[in-house]
Amino acid sequence: MQKNSNVTYMLRCSDGTLYTGWTNNIEKRLKAHNEGKGGKYTRTRIPVELVYLEEYDTRQEAMSREVQIKRLTRRDKEELIRKKAENRSDYSGCKTVP
Repeated sequence: MQKNSNVTYMLRCSDGTLYTGWTNNIEKRLKAHNEGKGGKYTRTRIPVELVYLEEYDTRQEAMSREVQIKRLTRRDKEELIRKKAENRSDYSGCKTVP
């Protein structure tokens, strides 16, 4: 993954719920989430773990995909995560907890 690439991601929160977002700096965003400075939803659900990641050329593509994923059922999100887990090398170098 390129530094400062546009990504859509899913986090598993400490209570087992899923959070979906997009960023152009995944390491910085994960750090913010785990310091309670990320999305309002995750502030009370830390630590969070990166469980899904897709990389895009543009921020518009990443934002569009975020909306698509947010509209999925939990079951469909879990299926995406399961399929992507077979190729976990996408997450190399990403720190999920400080």
